[in-house]
Amino acid sequence: MPAIAARRVVSAIFFMGGALIGLWASRIPDIKLSTGLDESGFGLLLLLMACGAFVAFPFTGLFVDRLGAAPVTKVLAAATLVSFAMIGVAPTTPVLAVAMFLSGLCFGAMDVSMNGWGAEVETVLGRPIMSSFHGLYSLGAGIAAAAGGVAIEAGLSVKVHFLIWCVATAPLLIWFWRQPWPQSVSLGGRGAKAPLFAIPKGALVFVGLMALVSALGEGAVTDWAALYQIQDLGYAESVAPTAFTVFSFAMVVMRLAGDRVIARFGPVAVARWSGVVAVVGCLLLISGLNIWAVWAGCFIMGIGYAVQFPLAMSRAASDPHMSKGAALAAVATLGYGAFLFGPPLLGFVGSAFSLRTSFVTLAVLSLALPFLAGSLKVRD
Repeated sequence: MPAIAARRVVSAIFFMGGALIGLWASRIPDIKLSTGLDESGFGLLLLLMACGAFVAFPFTGLFVDRLGAAPVTKVLAAATLVSFAMIGVAPTTPVLAVAMFLSGLCFGAMDVSMNGWGAEVETVLGRPIMSSFHGLYSLGAGIAAAAGGVAIEAGLSVKVHFLIWCVATAPLLIWFWRQPWPQSVSLGGRGAKAPLFAIPKGALVFVGLMALVSALGEGAVTDWAALYQIQDLGYAESVAPTAFTVFSFAMVVMRLAGDRVIARFGPVAVARWSGVVAVVGCLLLISGLNIWAVWAGCFIMGIGYAVQFPLAMSRAASDPHMSKGAALAAVATLGYGAFLFGPPLLGFVGSAFSLRTSFVTLAVLSLALPFLAGSLKVRD
């Protein structure tokens, strides 16, 4: 299978993954309403989804190393689509809880394996492409979320909406399965099979910290930027969501353009200056000088954080001291752990002090990104 064709397949899988997240996000209020649970009860359901992903990470690394990233991704793409369909048709809250755990499990596993397959294609092509994969993921999430708004306006139930989307996406699975790709099995640079629970080693520790900080930044803007504008800055509720919109737009634009920038200047330089840009964006957001400064800060933060996670995943896949699956699983655990659990911790900081203090904390952590960038260089 030509590498160009493989790139199209992996791109489609990333887009599909993002679209499923956008589909889910657009109907969260309706799903919560159908359960009759309060915020804390529904939060436990969300925690089940996160736990499913964390259970999946180490096992997926093991399967990627022993079976190859491409075949594992193909199986998981089908399983992920089925698990999200289960969320839509779940008749009771206990069944929904099981479906959410399974969707987190399948999606978390697919995230590791599709990054592994993307890294293989990147290696064959001999140029950076990982950032564009993540850009398509973000684009898919945005399009599906917008389509969700249309579905809500049209009065579609959650069940009908999910089934229509999953049935419409199903033909992609046939296309995925029909595309061959040479099986690439990695047993690690030292010739030993990957352990079940991988711990980052050497420079990969710092790569994982890069993923952690950038994912925390994305999660913080997603969860707290709007509330920060309303509570701390006193802006109108109607304009507050714009901050996340401009942040997401910047993420998509930078990720789609990131491969060319990385090819031109190299991953270390791009990560280093992106870290500086992220800090500048945080400072603008913290300043709260006016609404335009806040939105500009979110846009600049999106530019700064956009390529950090793709670069970390690409570096993990080429680590000389750990097998590809183990390295990807280790970095994914740190990155997605920060995305899922970091914002609640920042919320505790905001509750104790203020949400501005939470973003100050993020700015301080982001200061580490320029210094961690050197870990992206692969040393034999």
